Amino acid sequence: MAKVIGPGDGKMGFLGSIGARFMLSGEESGGGVALVEHPMSPRALAAPLHRHALEDEYSFILAGRVGALLGDEVLEGGPGDLIFKPRNQWHTFWNAGDEPARILEVISPAGFEKFFEELSDMGGVTQVAPEKLAELAGRFQLETKLESVPGLLERFNLCFPGERLEGGWSG
Repeated sequence: MAKVIGPGDGKMGFLGSIGARFMLSGEESGGGVALVEHPMSPRALAAPLHRHALEDEYSFILAGRVGALLGDEVLEGGPGDLIFKPRNQWHTFWNAGDEPARILEVISPAGFEKFFEELSDMGGVTQVAPEKLAELAGRFQLETKLESVPGLLERFNLCFPGERLEGGWSG
C-alpha cells in the first residue's frame, strides 16, 4: 500500500544513546527493507562494535557529520553521503561533529527494526540488564563487543549520551 511518511510521522523511540523514528517496517514493505531515522546528539557513539548476521545496513546522512568504523577502516561522511555497513562485518558509528546529526538507516532485508523497537520499549541499552540485552541480541543474531565502548569513546573523542530531552537527544 502506498503511503507518505511526513517529518512528524512514525513512532519515536530511544535506544540509550541515540534516537529512533520508525518510518517503514518489514511488514509494510513485504520484508525487503525497513527504514529507521536516527537522530544523534553531538559526538554521540551510537553503539559498541557489533555485527549483524542477517542484514546489511545503509546509513544515508541527512544532517551533520557521521563517522563509522568498519573493520579497521574509519570513514566519515556528511549530508547526502551513504555509508554501507555489510552484514558479518564488525562496525559502529557516531556523530562526528559538534552539532546534532541525523541518518536514515536502511535495513535490508527488514527485521532488525524489531530489535530497535524492543530495545526502545525496554528503556534503551543503559536500562537493560546485561543478560536481557544478550538474549535480545541473540534472537536477532547480533554479536556485540560491549568492552569496545571505552576505547571508542577515547579514540574518537565521543560521549555515550543517555538522556532524552524534549525535541531531541542529549548527552
